[in-house]
Amino acid sequence: MIKKILIALLLVFVIIQFIRPEKNESSELSPNDITQVHNVPEGVKSIMAKACNDCHSNNTQYPWYNSIQPVAWYLEEHVEDGKRHFNFSEFGSYEPWRAYHKLEELIEEVEEGKMPMDEYTWMHKEAVLTEAEKGELIDWAKGIRAEMKADTTLDLQRPPRPAK
Repeated sequence: MIKKILIALLLVFVIIQFIRPEKNESSELSPNDITQVHNVPEGVKSIMAKACNDCHSNNTQYPWYNSIQPVAWYLEEHVEDGKRHFNFSEFGSYEPWRAYHKLEELIEEVEEGKMPMDEYTWMHKEAVLTEAEKGELIDWAKGIRAEMKADTTLDLQRPPRPAK
């Protein structure tokens, strides 16, 4: 009986290897990419590339273990969740109030040590940010927020939510 169960589990494991999620890879830079709509210094680009873009852009650099199911499903769900919260590749399409708020969230998450996430840095040691890198990223985001606030043509107030 146990042998049949193990064979069935092995068969299921082999079969699921052929069911693959679509990869989050883009060959072109989106016109809405944050680097296209704001000045992003090379140092900040480097920080974003090593610690943010895999989960918060339209171009994930997948690790070798993404070829194994169900790991690929988990990673894809994680990437989609990250992009839903903040997508550098689509930043230019955000309403000004939303972009302003997302930069505030970026600052808070980095200051509080919540980003990059521990589960990401466990496997990507290069993504652990030094205090200097955190400061550089935070200062840049604060600078963009200050520019946005100084632009009197931008409405940075979240519109009221419709009553239920």
